[in-house]
Amino acid sequence: METALKIFFSSPRFAVAGASSDPTKYGHKVFAWYLQHSLPVTPINPRAPSVTILQRDHATVSSPTALEDPPASSYSLSVITPPAVTKQLLKEAKEAGVPAVFLQPGSFDEEVLEYAKANFKAAIAGDGKDGSEHWCVLVDGEEGLRIAGREWSML
Repeated sequence: METALKIFFSSPRFAVAGASSDPTKYGHKVFAWYLQHSLPVTPINPRAPSVTILQRDHATVSSPTALEDPPASSYSLSVITPPAVTKQLLKEAKEAGVPAVFLQPGSFDEEVLEYAKANFKAAIAGDGKDGSEHWCVLVDGEEGLRIAGREWSML
């Protein structure tokens, strides 16, 4: 998984599918994590033209295929959607050229996990390290940044 983390966090840009303005939702918390780590991130939400996170509005795109400037191949994608939605989302991400995905807990089932592992250069999901329940950006993201040589420290 260390190689997958390095590939994912070496990306110049990130996108969060399932980004939400609701601070109780993980789509909000994961998007905020990227902002708090000063990483360039785009929210994906087909139902809202923008999301408000950390007291700022962020224009959304409707799908990975809408990541255009720079192209989708410049993005790593965090996914916080139900498994049925995730499968279609991953198909769109593959079509768009996204190289790496991080499937957050609850976003995948076995079929989705197999698809992700077979179709992306890096797919992070499943049982977490050291027996933790699942891999999650909120838990494992800083380690991923370290592995990718993107040290981050809170000043």
